Amino acid sequence: MDDYAWLDGTAQAELVRAGEVTPSELVDAALRRVEALNPQLNAVIHDLSERAVDAATNSSLPDGPFRGVPFLLKDAVAHSAGDPYHCGMRALKDAGWTEEHDTWLVERFRAAGFVIIGKTNLPELAHSITTEPLAYGKTHNPWDLDRSPGGSSGGAGAAVAAGMVPVAHGNDMGGSIRFPSAMCGLVGLKPSRARTTLGPDFGEYWAMTTHEHVLTRSVRDTAAVLDATCGPGVGDPYTAPPPLRPFADEVGADPGRLRIGFRTERGGGLGDAHADAVTAVRETAALLESLGHDVEPTAIPALDDAGFGEGIAVLFPTFVGREIDRWSERLGRTIELSELEPFNAMQAEVAQSVTASRYVAAIEAAQSYARGVSQWWADGNDILVTPMVPAPTPRLGELGPEAPLDTMLGRLGGLTAFSMPFNVTGQPAITLPLHWGDDGMPVGVQLVAAYGREDVLLRLASQLEAAKPWADRRPPTSA
Repeated sequence: MDDYAWLDGTAQAELVRAGEVTPSELVDAALRRVEALNPQLNAVIHDLSERAVDAATNSSLPDGPFRGVPFLLKDAVAHSAGDPYHCGMRALKDAGWTEEHDTWLVERFRAAGFVIIGKTNLPELAHSITTEPLAYGKTHNPWDLDRSPGGSSGGAGAAVAAGMVPVAHGNDMGGSIRFPSAMCGLVGLKPSRARTTLGPDFGEYWAMTTHEHVLTRSVRDTAAVLDATCGPGVGDPYTAPPPLRPFADEVGADPGRLRIGFRTERGGGLGDAHADAVTAVRETAALLESLGHDVEPTAIPALDDAGFGEGIAVLFPTFVGREIDRWSERLGRTIELSELEPFNAMQAEVAQSVTASRYVAAIEAAQSYARGVSQWWADGNDILVTPMVPAPTPRLGELGPEAPLDTMLGRLGGLTAFSMPFNVTGQPAITLPLHWGDDGMPVGVQLVAAYGREDVLLRLASQLEAAKPWADRRPPTSA
């Protein structure tokens, strides 16, 4: 469609710095791609093209590392001044809700030179691993339009995979950056907890579980964006330890000989992940061994602690209940359960019976679980390799708001078996597109490092990217 669609953000920014292309040309090309592809994908739900064109032509566009690169913002947690902000909720859409200020993360995206051209679709309250909100409709996976792009950053995943933009914002409370990345064939890093700020609105959000970053097509973009956005905000309750050098410098650096374990067992009596996911992990383990690392299967019994599921069953309904109360306060009226999708209505109803003592006990249990799991890394291990999605990419409708609740509940725990633990521990985890199934769908592989060790993760991820590159793989529905 144009000369820029399949360049990563770093390459596009290099063209701008060299004077070979202007920010306006990059933005105009991206807007044309969105116009051509979005009717099939429904990835972008808020058109910010007028503001984007103005920003791209303005001499005050910041001279950051991504100056002029078109960018999409997920419509949840991070928000932009004067723009719609609906979090997948019909109540906010009907109210025409907008936010008055940029979050500090969005300020950092702008300072990096990104030009925000639109906002992406997500499930209601960002609380699902598929993107099919009643408020805005289903987002389609560009690898197979009948399949889910994952969630909750599904609009971002579909947009980047299809070539609309090279980089898009996402957030991750239980896998919401990593699921869409795995299902759409992208790089998806969940950084260490508190690597980036949630200010000024929150110190932490949904307790310890929320992490903000981006979905990309290259490891170097993931690293460079983290350099542009990491660090505490004023008054943040805690922050991740600062890196010893820029994250971008880790890309291509020798990772040394690492101690790597791999696991495909979901635990809880659920058995192995599906065959494609197991194959992806075992092939990755073999590749890592050929690259000189010490690799062996590992169990990590602490991952299977039954208290984990019991705590999550208290925490997430409480988070949803608080969301409904907070938005009711902001709207100036009570949001009724009937205005929510069935899964969130059920969660909000459960929250009404959670006492303060029970909630604190669940937090304590989660922290205890995190200590137990993290011990494996403290014992001298470097990286754990797992599947990201332990089942085939679901078809649209299978997990959406119109699916039977018992079906959803029966599958969600198994599907998040490899993602949610590391939202609780706060460790950095990245999914890489290292395998494709017989059905033509991407199968992401997850790598997990010790808390604060994105440096190790990025070195190894870039080594795998060089050994088994994916840049030439493009979905059927794409630019």
